[in-house]
Amino acid sequence: MRLATILSGLAAAVTSTIIAGAALAQDGVQGLEIVGAPQPEHTGFQPAATELARDQQWLDHMLLYLCIAVVALVLTLLLVVILRYNRRANPKPARFSHNTPVEITWTMAPVLILVVLGSFSLPILRKQQIMPSPDVLIKVTGNQWYWSYEYPDEGISFDSFLLGKDKLAEAGYPPEDYLLAADNAVVVPKGKNVVVQVTGADVIHSWAVPAFAVKQDAVPGRIAELWFNAEREGIYFGQCSELCGKDHAYMPITVKVVSEDVYADWLARTKQAALGTSAPIRVAAGN
Repeated sequence: MRLATILSGLAAAVTSTIIAGAALAQDGVQGLEIVGAPQPEHTGFQPAATELARDQQWLDHMLLYLCIAVVALVLTLLLVVILRYNRRANPKPARFSHNTPVEITWTMAPVLILVVLGSFSLPILRKQQIMPSPDVLIKVTGNQWYWSYEYPDEGISFDSFLLGKDKLAEAGYPPEDYLLAADNAVVVPKGKNVVVQVTGADVIHSWAVPAFAVKQDAVPGRIAELWFNAEREGIYFGQCSELCGKDHAYMPITVKVVSEDVYADWLARTKQAALGTSAPIRVAAGN
């Protein structure tokens, strides 16, 4: 009984020191510009911070223009039929039953449009789904209602909760960033391939950062992957994007993209803080 209690206390101490260490080292990442954040009354994309985001935004714009062209063509044909073939303009109706060239045209045109769309969209989808060799590997676990992060190659793990209103100024955030800022941010180096393994601990969550154009459901019992390569230093906000319970709206995601030197310093500070911070171990007395 005493041995089990001691081991349980040691495990709790190790976990608490790592989490506390991450929080301490996080204080060293300050002065970054907020780059990826939603804006009031805006309905468009956030500024693209990755190649994947640029590709997807370009594809979206291309599809939008194509849809506009198709709608304009259909409306034009409808107007022609209404104006030219109404009862007043065409009192004697035509009696033909079909037109082979026209039928071939309106059958082949959608097929060609789909082929064109596939030729552009499939390479972008493939680029998103094929994981590169990771420079940084992060495991993300969705919980009700917070995120757990682990850097397996570095031996670092911490939990990330919504940052309270009274803590925003201390952490360097303006008041309007409430519900966007998390107390512990994910820190990654600029220009490096970051592979994120996503899973859930209880219900389905979804890890999403719009500026990176990444979104992956966190399904319990399964590990899914996404990747990004951030091209600009700064702070990027995301949210849990899958309804997961009463506090779904309070699961923000904060990613800080920093230089390689700052990232290396953050890793060193986090590990040092974890080693240097100890929590009291309370051991129950045996009878």
